[in-house]
Amino acid sequence: MPPLATLLLYTLAGTTVGLLALLSGIPAAPLAGALLGAGLLSMSGSLEQASWPSGTRTALEIGIGTVIGTGLSRTSLDQLQTLWRPALLITLTLVLTGIVVGLWSSRLLGIDPVVALLGAAPGGISGMSLVGAELGVGAAVAALHAVRLITILLVLPLVVRLISPGQ
Repeated sequence: MPPLATLLLYTLAGTTVGLLALLSGIPAAPLAGALLGAGLLSMSGSLEQASWPSGTRTALEIGIGTVIGTGLSRTSLDQLQTLWRPALLITLTLVLTGIVVGLWSSRLLGIDPVVALLGAAPGGISGMSLVGAELGVGAAVAALHAVRLITILLVLPLVVRLISPGQ
């Protein structure tokens, strides 16, 4: 099958399951659904791995960065004036915990330390997968973050509803 047709089928699978995931009401449903759709198709082995045209990955990285960047506002900056201490504490704790868990997982489970460190990092699936891809371990990092993300998207809304019933 021509590479463009393969890429189109992956895009169709990701788009279809991403749109269906919107019906679930979970946060970031399109991202989780697209990941699930394209991932299941890829793991099925019925298609070759997608080959992205030159420059596409860079364009997608710019797009992801732009989407995240446009979510920041003057209000975000104002909130950071009061939230800088919790932001610093949470960031340091998550980074240190990610390093400890990553190194511990690598040693305990015998997985590549780079995969373990990037898989345990507190970043988002898109960013960490892109970093992993540049280091040659993108698929493994994406798999670890996919499990983490899907679990968090299913569990945390329930926890929030339990501790804050009015939300």
